[in-house]
Amino acid sequence: MRFSILGSGSRGNSVFVESGKTKILIDAGFSGKVIESRLHSVGRELRDISALCLTHEHNDHISGAGVLSRKYKIPIYANPGTFCAGEKRLGNLFARKEFETGNQLEIDDLMVRSFRISHDTADPVGFVISDGKSSIGYCTDTGKVSHLMARRLRGCNALIIECNHNLEMLKNGPYPWPLKQRVRSNMGHLSNEDAAACLAGLIGTHLHIAVLAHLSETNNTPLLAREAVRAAVQQWGETALFIALQDKALPLMEITEGVKE
Repeated sequence: MRFSILGSGSRGNSVFVESGKTKILIDAGFSGKVIESRLHSVGRELRDISALCLTHEHNDHISGAGVLSRKYKIPIYANPGTFCAGEKRLGNLFARKEFETGNQLEIDDLMVRSFRISHDTADPVGFVISDGKSSIGYCTDTGKVSHLMARRLRGCNALIIECNHNLEMLKNGPYPWPLKQRVRSNMGHLSNEDAAACLAGLIGTHLHIAVLAHLSETNNTPLLAREAVRAAVQQWGETALFIALQDKALPLMEITEGVKE
């Protein structure tokens, strides 16, 4: 399996995943032109996308979904809550594929299993994407990591996890108090410390790659995020750590099969 974070943050989110001949997107929170450009930067084309799976209806995750579906005839997969809440922004779609949260989808060579997360939207989900040999966990836009979420993510070979804010920067930053409360709540976003605690419980012999995603440009920095989780990653020594960028796609990363030596 290979994947690239095409962009991640409050101004847009999208992830590309491929295995064999199957290529999918998770979320499309940029314009169609931006997603097309960022796919080109990693040597891939929108015309080859088999499906687009949505985590929730916030604009930074669905703003480009409707136009991509219509222009490139891409089916959109989401649960009923997300479709209902995002209906006006999505518009008419080439194909609307509903799934119930917790179910597993089969999209050609890939299996995509959703799981419930904790965010202030209709029915937000994360995903575990597998080709039967390797798996990627995608978990952003959640205010907490529940036992169910940890159970779904345990055993993944790659993990894209939210590392949204530094607590002190959020506390002393420019956000109005109600927004600070919303970000820090159980239905908001994970702090650097939250992500580190989650990784400490998940990193083991299976996890090869950890990507810190959805960093706040106001309340975090890549250095602070990396430092917060470094100890959790270094305890295993061979888990590579990356930071997802808002304005640029990360290079394609390949997940090796099996357990680390």
